[in-house]
Amino acid sequence: MLKIEHVTKHYKGSSKGISDLSLHIAPGDLYAFIGHNGAGKTTTLKCVAGIQDFDAGTIQIGGVDIRKDPLECKKQFAYIPDNPDLYEYLTGIQYLNFIADIFGVPARDREERIKEYGDAFEITASLGDLISTYSHGMKQKLVLISALVHQPKLLILDEPFVGLDPKATVILKDLMRSICAGGGAIFFSTHVLDVAEKLCNKVAIIRNGVLVASGDMEDVVNQGRSLEAIFMEVLEHADTE
Repeated sequence: MLKIEHVTKHYKGSSKGISDLSLHIAPGDLYAFIGHNGAGKTTTLKCVAGIQDFDAGTIQIGGVDIRKDPLECKKQFAYIPDNPDLYEYLTGIQYLNFIADIFGVPARDREERIKEYGDAFEITASLGDLISTYSHGMKQKLVLISALVHQPKLLILDEPFVGLDPKATVILKDLMRSICAGGGAIFFSTHVLDVAEKLCNKVAIIRNGVLVASGDMEDVVNQGRSLEAIFMEVLEHADTE
């Protein structure tokens, strides 16, 4: 589904970036990507989404190279940044129809999906309102619906639980499980480590732009230690280097 091979990206005049990063996300994987602030999570996700160019390596989505055929790649996934920008002069439904138009979603399909997800996130009644009147949580729900409306094979999410109320968080977790059970894949960054540990079958830990652990959650979290404990060990090790 997603192959990141030896990807390196360094910012000019800065020590931040990622170095020789390789990850494989297969169909059915619910893959958590964790690390401290500035570790390289968002840089990685932006490279995968084709927003940020990289210095070396390759990224393939569904066997298609993101550099060689970015449009074909982008048909297969949805990306939600940690702080999404919305067209606030549109209503919620206008925005969702705009996204559905971009991906060529037929009218009947989009209507059914918008209703399904709008009802699930309890935002249907507000879809006729201007986005500028939405709270942060409502905007997050709207972008989640926009990501789901074309039923992508891959979801790339940067801190998707931020701003969601507890009920919406539970709904999103259920949707994520359902998508992966149906053969889709999700690659997402999060600081909510207990959720990642319980929700995901795979995990990768990045420190200062370098991958320090990755694989099956049960293999990374072993000997009775929690993901939080392992993550703190990684940070403490970094502080002593």
